[in-house]
Amino acid sequence: MPKFFDDSFSPEQPVLTGEHLRHIGYALRMKPQERLTICACGIDYECEIAEITQEAAVLRILSSAPCCAEPTVSVTLFQALPKSDKLEQIIQKSVELGVTEIVPVLTRRCISRPSAGDFQRKLPRLQKIAQAAAQQSGRGIIPAVAPLHTLEMAASRMQDLEVPLVLYEGEGGISFSAVRSDAKSYGLCIGSEGGFDPAEIEMLQAGGVQPVWLGKRILRCETAPLTALSVLMFHTGNLN
Repeated sequence: MPKFFDDSFSPEQPVLTGEHLRHIGYALRMKPQERLTICACGIDYECEIAEITQEAAVLRILSSAPCCAEPTVSVTLFQALPKSDKLEQIIQKSVELGVTEIVPVLTRRCISRPSAGDFQRKLPRLQKIAQAAAQQSGRGIIPAVAPLHTLEMAASRMQDLEVPLVLYEGEGGISFSAVRSDAKSYGLCIGSEGGFDPAEIEMLQAGGVQPVWLGKRILRCETAPLTALSVLMFHTGNLN
């Protein structure tokens, strides 16, 4: 069943216009009595098309319920910039796994080093990738892709989260099994191809960020966030 995100959708006046109407009428060629789902602010509305014209699609709401695909926890991924198109892959897969927000971070060992302005021009495309992944996986929200952050900016944001974590293979880390499983908000900070500079880890730890590890194998920068997210979702009861 096709699913559309529209936080302006009104159950009192269930009408679709604009881009959604064009997609329903011209791309999908949907007709009256066919069904679709509208997701608005985390609520899924199962609807039937009552009437469709060139101006609007009038819907009949059959049922509504909170989106069952949304995790019970909020997870912000602070991802150090990888090279090439790896960030696009990380965004797509992390949205499927249930991330709430992706924050790209520029660290000392990042090979890719765009300016804030250059990265800002890429944001619309990255946000479209997040939206497509959210639709495909049946999410109740479209996770946001934030503008480029410095590690200091990311560390400041992580202080607002209940359980801020950084994936690090060095000393002082704990296993994911030792991480709190009853929190509502988590932060995951993941390095780029070169990992983190020890001074960066010290700075994060000074701000209350706990290093964690995933075992003795060294994972690629595009594998690590997806593995960590999967483990965290399982640990908090959101992947079982």
